[in-house]
Amino acid sequence: MKGKRVEDSQITLHNYMLPQHANPLGTIHGGVMMKLVDEAAGLCAMRHAQRPVVTIAIDSMTFHSPVRVGEVVSFNASLNWVGNTSMEVGVRVVAENPLTGECTHTTSAYLVFVALDDGGRPVQVPPLTLETDEEHRRWAEAEARQSRRLERSRAKVANKESGVGDRRSES
Repeated sequence: MKGKRVEDSQITLHNYMLPQHANPLGTIHGGVMMKLVDEAAGLCAMRHAQRPVVTIAIDSMTFHSPVRVGEVVSFNASLNWVGNTSMEVGVRVVAENPLTGECTHTTSAYLVFVALDDGGRPVQVPPLTLETDEEHRRWAEAEARQSRRLERSRAKVANKESGVGDRRSES
């Protein structure tokens, strides 16, 4: 399978934040931001895999500053890491006041997707071709996050098998 460059799947979505996206304080609901982050990341993963994808983890989402009604928000999604069937996508969210041009980095997130075949089963995705020092750095950081995700998953399975955390074993 031929590798694909990071830039081949990058995507930016823009959204104008309106009152229906906001809470009574005039800031955008975190859930609205999460939905849009997931959409941008999913499109990036789909573009790379050229297959349907599903979100399997939102590894991290950090809100650095609020987004306000009237701002234009850019959701910049880029692949960080690719495994056999899964992909990590990083999303950087920037809010712009269109009247002043002031831009603020508001949110960062890491999401993991799995590509699916026509039967809904995981399917192999193209490898990622890294071209820049920045892409290599992001790959290494993503690989470390993936290792931690796998460790947590293995620990969860081991705990379940041993009954740790099972309420029935506490009786």
